Amino acid sequence: MVIRHVELSKRAKKDLHRAPRHIAHALLAWIDAVAVEGLAAVRKIPGYHDEPLHGDRKGERSIRLSSKWRAIYVEVRSGEFEIARVEEVTPHKY
Repeated sequence: MVIRHVELSKRAKKDLHRAPRHIAHALLAWIDAVAVEGLAAVRKIPGYHDEPLHGDRKGERSIRLSSKWRAIYVEVRSGEFEIARVEEVTPHKY
């Protein structure tokens, strides 16, 4: 059995307090989906546009919480644990 867990960094928690309420709800929906389905399955959901980042952010991934807002996370696997650590929640700069 794989134990799935999502952690929020201190910065991500602070970011969520500043974000609009619907962004917090979108992130919570993603967290619930990861807990039930796992990261691999949730990555296939087209609405999240889960994608790996490049350059300075290599090793991190991003999901879309709205057309503007993104959550940046890293995946940690250790034995039976699958952990996604959300590093930040931020408006995307175009």
